[in-house]
Order: sequence, then structure tokens, then C-alpha cells
Amino acid sequence: MTRLSVNINKIATLRNSRGGNNPDLVQVAQDCERFGAQGITVHPRPDERHIRYQDVFDLKKIVTTEFNIEGNCQEQKFIDLVLANKPEQVTLVPDALGQITSNHGWDTITHQQYLKEMIKVFKDEGIRVSIFVDPVAEMVEAAASTGTDRIELYTEAYAHRYHQNKEAAIAPYINAAKVAQKVGLGINAGHDLDLQNLKYFAENIHGLDEVSIGHALVCDALYYGLENTIQMYLRQLAIG
Repeated sequence: MTRLSVNINKIATLRNSRGGNNPDLVQVAQDCERFGAQGITVHPRPDERHIRYQDVFDLKKIVTTEFNIEGNCQEQKFIDLVLANKPEQVTLVPDALGQITSNHGWDTITHQQYLKEMIKVFKDEGIRVSIFVDPVAEMVEAAASTGTDRIELYTEAYAHRYHQNKEAAIAPYINAAKVAQKVGLGINAGHDLDLQNLKYFAENIHGLDEVSIGHALVCDALYYGLENTIQMYLRQLAIG
């Protein structure tokens, strides 16, 4: 069964908008786990506009499911943060400085040697590594040579095209997943997955280990409540 990791960046954004500690990020993370989430994801950025670096240390103390830290390994501060906290998983994302949200995967051919070196840094500390990739067969195949344990399929293109032609939208992801399984990579996915498109994605991507969902889930929680929303997303993943 595919695991649900809740990205709590947007909770941190809400907290930071007024200062103080409301909502309490640590409490929200604990509640997400209590409500059924099988992981907690954070994506700290250098300007700390949502997740603060101290948040990562605070969360590491209390997360009892899988802790997944996403970020740009081209920033030494990020590398140091991950190594200091040793999460179960680090997801490497090729963000530019100041980028609002992630919008592309790694070029695993051009950056092959760099990724090999960075992935080894984390794996030597016992941290599972996933790297953000687009659903392109060549990029997935080359990812296997970097030493990564998993890939995270960047699903914005799927979500954008889903309501126009879901069969066409899912096709490159099915192919990418087949390549990943062939070369022995685990498969994660994330970005713009929601209650409308998640079930179809999970049904068609065989071997999908984990999805990381934040923005849509937090928006839905405004209407349905956090506990109910997490259960609704888990039901979308309960395939078969």
C-alpha cells in the first residue's frame, strides 16, 4: 500500500504570517500522525519563509513515523541540517535560490557525477535518498547510476492535464515507473496531487511507495478538518 507523507510547509507559512507559535507545528505533526499519516515531510528553504531550520530539530524529536526532509543539496546549510538530524529519508530537489515552489526534476545525465557524490554523503550516514525527477525514461534510467534509493516523480504535469485527458496525463508516469522498477529504484511522487487526481494516479503507478502531499491537503482541511482530510486521502490510496 502506498504511504501518505503529509508536507506541513503550509502550516508553517500560516504560523509565520502572524509570528508566535499558532498553529503549533510540532502539535500539528503529532496530530497528523495520530490521524493516520505515515510520514511527515518538510522542505526548508534558505530564507526560512515557511519551515525554519529550528523546526527540523524540533520535529526530529517527536516524529514517530517516517521523517522526510526535502531540499536543495547545493546549499551547504541544507546538507548540514540533514546530517545533524538524520531523517529516515532525504529528498534532493534542484531548486534555485528564492524559488517559490519546486518546478522541475534533476537532469540526471548532466548532473550524474554531482549526484553520485551528494547521494553518497547522505547514504554513508544511513539516510535513504530520493531524488526529484521528471517522468522521462532517460532521466529515470540515469538516476539508477547515481546510487539513489528512490526517485520522486514530479507530478505537476499530470495534475495540470488530468481533467483534460487523464489517460494522456498518466501515460509518461506509467512508463517512467516501469523503467524505475526495471532498474531497481523505489518510487515516490508529489506535487499538486489532490483528492480529485490521487486515486487514478495510485491505481496506475504500480510499485508506488509513497506520496508527499501538502498544499492541497491543507487547503482541503480548511473545509473538512485535518483528521477527516487525512482519512480521505488515505482512502484514495487504499487500492484493491
